[in-house]
Amino acid sequence: MPLHPEDPAGAVRLAMDHVPQGVAVFDAGLRLVTSNSRYNRLLDLPEDLTRPGTALFDIALYMAERGDLGEGDAARLAIERINLLTSAPTTISQRQGNAGQVLEFQSSRLPDAGLVISFSDVTARVRAEQQLEQVNQTLERRVEERTAALRQVNAELEIARAKADASNHDKTRFLAAASHDLLQPLNAARLYTSTLIERAKSTTFAELANSIEASLTAVEDIMSALLDISRIDSGALKPAPDAMQAQDLLKKTEVEFAPMARERSISLRIVPTRATILADRALLGRIVQNLVSNAIKYTPVGGKVLVGLRRRGNRWRLDVIDTGIGFNKDQHKLVFAEFSRLERGARMAQGLGLGLSIVQRLVSALGLTLELDSREGHGSRFSIYLPAVRNARPAAKPEAPPPEIGFGTISLKILCVDNESAILEAMEGLLTHWGCDVRTALSLKQIDRERLLEGWYPDLVLMDYHLDQTSGLDAIEWLRHNLGGHLPAALVTADRSPAVRALAEDRGIAVVTKPVKPAALRAAISGLANQSGRGIQKAG
Repeated sequence: MPLHPEDPAGAVRLAMDHVPQGVAVFDAGLRLVTSNSRYNRLLDLPEDLTRPGTALFDIALYMAERGDLGEGDAARLAIERINLLTSAPTTISQRQGNAGQVLEFQSSRLPDAGLVISFSDVTARVRAEQQLEQVNQTLERRVEERTAALRQVNAELEIARAKADASNHDKTRFLAAASHDLLQPLNAARLYTSTLIERAKSTTFAELANSIEASLTAVEDIMSALLDISRIDSGALKPAPDAMQAQDLLKKTEVEFAPMARERSISLRIVPTRATILADRALLGRIVQNLVSNAIKYTPVGGKVLVGLRRRGNRWRLDVIDTGIGFNKDQHKLVFAEFSRLERGARMAQGLGLGLSIVQRLVSALGLTLELDSREGHGSRFSIYLPAVRNARPAAKPEAPPPEIGFGTISLKILCVDNESAILEAMEGLLTHWGCDVRTALSLKQIDRERLLEGWYPDLVLMDYHLDQTSGLDAIEWLRHNLGGHLPAALVTADRSPAVRALAEDRGIAVVTKPVKPAALRAAISGLANQSGRGIQKAG
């Protein structure tokens, strides 16, 4: 039926019949003025109750007698229903329809004291909300189970520590041990893979070797994230804020993520700054790393990511802005939950949804403010507010690692000690491929029993920290005492706690963290070789 300008009432009636909601208008006496077909059909009203002039009470009484309004006296139920619809200038309510569907009613008073009632079938939405509630309950149960398990482990650990050393209340040692056990097999796999990559160059296996390396890197990232959460929750991470140049952090971010952005055809823009901020360099770096990684992952191909600082009063606001998928305000809490990912994000990138959970914990541990602004389909802005530093010398920049070197003609004698035979085998394979003369041992007892050092003096030692009967630091001191002179050594460990690193530095011992990356190992060997006065010949 076409619309006619000369019949505006008919045009309005036709339009009302085509809206998805049921709509009815009542006059000041609560008598029906007009209703659309959707209203009559969804309520399943007889024809005599859809005529203009019908009392709202008659309609409510009919539905009450039919059982739509629940059990009880029909007249009382009808009056209660009318009171509900007219109790305020605007009301919203839900009830079940006679076909089992869920109907949501909205009523509004008109200026002339009349009443307009509209409603729609929200069955699909209610079911989705119920399913989401079930998911949330499952997530809460998982969190409760994890918390209960952690409490049990902590209680048992406290009892064991009380018996061994009543004054030892530091949980860091337990976390270090857990890190060691989790990362040991991964460390061996990374070493084997490094050897495979070296040997597979220019062969048909090169792509396969690189794919294995990428998979192991993904596993390492997930495990590192889980360990970070454990350290934060246990209070083992102790922030050490100091003055630092924000540009150092931005430059490191650009170097780390520019290749990832190029691979996804995303424009990564880092805005230079002269800001000096007060922050824990390592922990703030971890926050920015997670935010930028997320921004690139969840920005479609051809999008943009911007990282920079803006002055806000006596603070600097560090922004990570993207043109990615974004999300609505009601999803803000969800994105920070552990193991929680939005549906569209899960389709774009793999992962467990831990990055933003770690960010939130680190921000809390550092006492900083995190700000989030996002619109679904338009992108997001994550902002960290950092204290500004005036007239202060920035903290000393970390020393750059020695440049990578060619390992084709190394002539170094290296002693490797680790209580895992698989790691020793993998380390020996990699170092031997680089041209080193390598001897390995599971313990100091094996070195002594098999007389491994008779007639063979190592140029340097790579020592595991967690040995079966002693620590790697004490083992290095034993070797130095028995071999005489200064023996260059590196501690190879999955324990990333500041306490272990400080102990090693006090004794002039380098630290290489597990899983061992070839570049880091090369840099460590280069530095140790310079200590021994045995410089390294470059290949070719």
